[in-house]
Amino acid sequence: MKRCAAVIAVLAVILPPTGALAFCGFYVARADTRLWNRTSQVVLVRHDNKTVITMANDYKGDLMEFAIVVPVPEILQREQIHVGDRALIDRLDAYSSPRLVEYFDDNPCARPPEQYQMQEQSRSAALMAPAPASRARSLGVTIEAQYTVGEYDILILSARESAGLETWLRESGYRLPTGAGQVLGSYLKQGMRFFVARVNLAEQARLGWSYLRPLQMAFESPRFMLPIRLGMLNADGAQELFVYTLTRKGRVEPTNYRAVRLPSDVELPVHVKQEFPQFYRAMFGEQVKKQDMRAVFLEYAWDMGWCDPCAADPLSADELRQLGVFWLADAASAPVPMPRALRLRGPSDVFVTRLHLRYDAKHFPDDLVFQETADRASFQGRYVLRNPWTGTDMCEAAVRYREALRARAEREAESLAALTGWPIDDIRRKARAAEGPVPADARPWWKSLWTR
Repeated sequence: MKRCAAVIAVLAVILPPTGALAFCGFYVARADTRLWNRTSQVVLVRHDNKTVITMANDYKGDLMEFAIVVPVPEILQREQIHVGDRALIDRLDAYSSPRLVEYFDDNPCARPPEQYQMQEQSRSAALMAPAPASRARSLGVTIEAQYTVGEYDILILSARESAGLETWLRESGYRLPTGAGQVLGSYLKQGMRFFVARVNLAEQARLGWSYLRPLQMAFESPRFMLPIRLGMLNADGAQELFVYTLTRKGRVEPTNYRAVRLPSDVELPVHVKQEFPQFYRAMFGEQVKKQDMRAVFLEYAWDMGWCDPCAADPLSADELRQLGVFWLADAASAPVPMPRALRLRGPSDVFVTRLHLRYDAKHFPDDLVFQETADRASFQGRYVLRNPWTGTDMCEAAVRYREALRARAEREAESLAALTGWPIDDIRRKARAAEGPVPADARPWWKSLWTR
């Protein structure tokens, strides 16, 4: 019986084209991509007109139903296609994830009075063969190249018009969503070809892989963009997309959608440490709502040479080269082994930008177009917990400190409510519960004078 292969997504194809503030503190948690459902990740390596793209899907289902169709600017040779290592994307995700850090207040009685002031922080698949080549020719479709790369069977297609291409794909077992012909036609007008991949189940079993490894492509094009429209045609709701760019000059930003920095360096109540994933999902959802789901959010921008605080070690030169960073010197020539203190400094000739968007066809009607800027200023989604001093020392500075704590707790509660939309009374209640009782000998003597 014939099985249909679904076109899962068209995630990407690239068609195009400082001083750093040190953040101290103890890193305690990160908001990585595991927080999200229906998530796709794309790594874009870009310098001059050369591009390497790594695509990963969170596809869950029968692999006989999996296929991916991606517009590409040229006929790719076998050596331009590679099957990558998912662990490298996980490493990049961990390194660039928004993070939670915490501080611990000092004993106010142990330092000079001028230091007591509270400081503010601004801060494929199917087991059937494709339709015969003769049928493709009659429909105006040309099979330009055909390869097996790892566990994927890959075709490079060109076509004269979208109706013939759509017919051929359907006859070859691809379950195309409604509206695919119009989107395919728009790419054909740009002179693009199509990269089509299915999972070769026999080859996957022979190689021993139980999951889909990411596909990588290398090519040259003067335009820098990410086609996302085909992937939205068969989506059953909004999707999450994470784009990690690795460049030489500086931060990458979209040119045809608003680029928005997520709120960062915000002080939050200490109980958020126990619910950071819930906080981050709610906060991101609130920011998406404020921007009417028409913005691309910056979560991280940093020179790979260092990080502060590090949610994970920077990627090594060898790891970056596997992701396609072609301008680095051969990692094999680097001295090994290396002390961990030095390993925490990655190659300084690589700038990382992490972009996150929630998108659907209504709010993102056009493909993403990017530009590389010369901005190397560091930015990270960073959220701060300040644990209060809980000692019982009594001095004038301690009295002032405890009085200031009440105002600080209210500011933290207001910040959390504004970021997430959570009821502020619930936040205050949780904050009080997290504080616990104040020791009797830590209260001013008159507080209990007339209480029973």
